[in-house]
Amino acid sequence: MNIHEYQAKALLQQYGAPVSEGRAVLNADEAEAKARELPGPLWVVKSQIHAGGRGKGKFKEAEAGEKGGVRLAKSVEDVAENVRQMLGATLVTHQTGPAGKQVNRIYVEDGSDIERELYLALLVDRASSRISFVASTEGGMDIEEVAHATPEKIVDFSVDPASGLSDFHGRRVAFALGLEGDLVKQCVALVKLLFKAFVEKDMEMLEINPLIVTTQGQLKVLDAKVSFDNNALYRQKDVSALRDETEEDPKELEASKYDLNYIALDGEIGCMVNGAGLAMATMDIIKLYGAEPANFLDVGGGATKEKVTEAFKIITSDPNVKGILVNIFGGIMRCDIIAEGIIAAVKEVGLQVPLVVRLEGTNVELGKKIIAESGLNVIAADDLRDGAEKIVKAVKG
Repeated sequence: MNIHEYQAKALLQQYGAPVSEGRAVLNADEAEAKARELPGPLWVVKSQIHAGGRGKGKFKEAEAGEKGGVRLAKSVEDVAENVRQMLGATLVTHQTGPAGKQVNRIYVEDGSDIERELYLALLVDRASSRISFVASTEGGMDIEEVAHATPEKIVDFSVDPASGLSDFHGRRVAFALGLEGDLVKQCVALVKLLFKAFVEKDMEMLEINPLIVTTQGQLKVLDAKVSFDNNALYRQKDVSALRDETEEDPKELEASKYDLNYIALDGEIGCMVNGAGLAMATMDIIKLYGAEPANFLDVGGGATKEKVTEAFKIITSDPNVKGILVNIFGGIMRCDIIAEGIIAAVKEVGLQVPLVVRLEGTNVELGKKIIAESGLNVIAADDLRDGAEKIVKAVKG
């Protein structure tokens, strides 16, 4: 789960992180009043969407102006005008794709005197199963560009959970960022509180880009991007309350209500599979035969007839789907349950596109019999390769 910048900063501030004073604005009419609550004389007006590259982004609407999604304002009137232009407009960045995202929230922040921009992040390293730090002197840039062009400017290391975090980790970050004197002490303190917040709040990633050094010689968190482990949200009620459902794909949101693992993609063949590994293999073989998957959908090992029905509804609600491939291996999941769910779903929502079903495993013959006797126009497949070949042929002719 992702949260907005202003929410991330408020959370980090609870742990003692140095952040600028700011106000969230949801209505253009309140922008001027909220700007007056900040010291000034410089304000930063920031679009709040779950995507990076806001400053370099462009709005689709002409009335939103030609400036990006992060703007400087030198008066409260200027703040109000920028908020009016940006709220409700669609911001397109390199992370949103061409469709962009509608800006429903603005963060007005007190300006900072910047001497240097740095990069600092914490994330879960899947290879080592440890929390890792990533630091670079090249703050304010896309870290992917830095990694590609100047990888020597990135320092990363993990923290051994047996010994935990120590001051030397903070000093290692400080030296990687080229900090000296009192800034080293500030960095050690910042690393400690960030690590504490990361662990206690079950974060998956905490990115500060940029982390700045002000002209007054202070470290400050100028931007913050935070994502959380969805599987731990049951014990993070305060974090769950920060969820902005308008930033999420409606289909993914609906899937989460039924405990379905669903991710929307850009292809034309909808997939319903049980097991993440099998789902990945199914998407790969669809691409191998010259088509693109429309989604990742893992119904899980213990799916019920109702869950399968809802999964089918979600797939068919995608207008890009031109065909559906159901690929089930019945280990924990029984093939007859899948078959009953497919039939129930088709009868409820109809079938407007080709449907190929491959079943294997527990009660496979019963599952095939149920589908065969249903009277539905379903194409049976003997194995995964056969299923992929048939659905691609049905879609592409």
